[in-house]
Amino acid sequence: MDKLDVRGMSCPQPVLMTKNAITSNPSNIEVIVDNNTAKNNVSRFLKNAGYNLSIKELGEDYLILAKK
Repeated sequence: MDKLDVRGMSCPQPVLMTKNAITSNPSNIEVIVDNNTAKNNVSRFLKNAGYNLSIKELGEDYLILAKK
């Protein structure tokens, strides 16, 4: 499982880093974001890439769990 921590980054950086992380086509990926905009944009990107998502709140952060 690939893990990606993009906290502290503003868009489009979290989406671009997620795009780079899935180039090897992992079946599972975890992305930690720290704002709603990044959560929405990364989630939308992963859904369009064919992943099923679940999102968990971790205090002020969000953990996006994506599976193919």
